[in-house]
Amino acid sequence: MKCIYCGCEESKVLDSRSTDESNSIRRRRECLNCGRRFTTYETVELTPILVIKSDGSRQAFDINKVKNGLIKACEKRPVSLEQIEKIAGNIEKTLQSNFQQEIKSSEIGEMVCEALKSVDEVAYVRFASVYRQFKDIESFKKLIEEL
Repeated sequence: MKCIYCGCEESKVLDSRSTDESNSIRRRRECLNCGRRFTTYETVELTPILVIKSDGSRQAFDINKVKNGLIKACEKRPVSLEQIEKIAGNIEKTLQSNFQQEIKSSEIGEMVCEALKSVDEVAYVRFASVYRQFKDIESFKKLIEEL
C-alpha cells in the first residue's frame, strides 16, 4: 500500500477492524519510510452484473430500480420499508452468488414476483400487472385465479 505522504510502498498494519456495516475492513497503517500514519479500507470487489432488457440492450444492474418497483407495488399496503429492503437485498445476494455476469430483466422480474407473492398478494398483483404488461381484464383474472 502506497503511503499517501511520501509514496513509499512499504508500510505495516497497526490495527485492523471491521466497519459498522461489516462490509469492509479498516486498517490503520504506518509508513516504514516516513513514519506517518494513515487509514485504508479493504472491501470485496463485486463483479458487475449486466441486465439484458427486453429490447436486447444491456445496462448495469441497479438495486435502486428494484427497490423503486417494490415501493410502487407496496404503496398503501401493510409492507414495511424494512421488508422491501430485505426483498431487494435478497435478490441482489442471489444474483451475486449465481456468478452470472448477465441476466435477463424478465428473470429479475420473476424473482420480485415470487418474493411479493409471499409478502402481500395485492402488491404482487400490482407488480405483476406492470411487469407482465397486461393488456386486458382476462390477464388479471388468470393471475388472480393462480393465487
